Amino acid sequence: MKKKKGRFWHNVKFKYKLTVINENTLEEVIGIHVSKLNGLSWLLAACSLIFVMAAALIVFTPLRNYLPGYMNSEVRQQVVTNALRADSLQEALGRYRLYVENLQAIFSGQVKADTVESMDSLTRFRTDLLAERSQEEEDFVAHYEERERYNLTAVADDLKDEGLILCPPARGTVVRPFNDAAHHYGIDLSTTPNTSILTVLDGTVVFAGYTAETGYVIQVQHTRDFVSIYKYCGSLMKREGETVKAGEAIALTGRKAEHEDHPYIHFELWHKGVAANPEKYIVF
Repeated sequence: MKKKKGRFWHNVKFKYKLTVINENTLEEVIGIHVSKLNGLSWLLAACSLIFVMAAALIVFTPLRNYLPGYMNSEVRQQVVTNALRADSLQEALGRYRLYVENLQAIFSGQVKADTVESMDSLTRFRTDLLAERSQEEEDFVAHYEERERYNLTAVADDLKDEGLILCPPARGTVVRPFNDAAHHYGIDLSTTPNTSILTVLDGTVVFAGYTAETGYVIQVQHTRDFVSIYKYCGSLMKREGETVKAGEAIALTGRKAEHEDHPYIHFELWHKGVAANPEKYIVF
């Protein structure tokens, strides 16, 4: 055993001479004495140096964020925020695409402008591509832009960036406008008998019943702290707890009263507990 062990260490420590000789003069240029132990030591030192350099490159550079479990909280929060923004942009893009397709369907005559169907149910009538404008449409757009060039009235400025589209509650004429000073927190809209009353936004019916002062009343809770109230209805088509879509019929107008020329509804729009003028958000 001692002899074998001695041979092993002798073999490991035995030095070999690596010589570089000039071919023309046979003169020795370089001579290096190397053993197996020295070669192994140099190889381990080189591997250790490469490992230390790679570890330092990963630890002290942003490359560590690509390793599982090493992403810091700031980068993780930024990734989550970007994902939420992308999801919101995709939802807003789908909503605007649906709105444009609704206009296309109305202009092409596939859907009537006074339809009571929801926006989601109208998608089956549409095609993927928008039709090109006709000459009549171009003339109409040019005439409208020329007429509205100096119009300083902005409709729904507060909601433009929010992506909300409010539908008119019914077809008719405003006979009494909003007047906060006179405690008239809505508008009176003159309509025809048995006209559909439409919800202005998607939401949930929170009240539907009859009161002695305002007749049949229906109240809808919407997203972003909006509440719409429809008073003096002839009959109700929805019950409390039901969800409704924007533009969906929720009630019908009644017949005219003895002292009125036409039946009307009283429409109120509230935002965060404050009465808002509906004419600022909806074109009647």
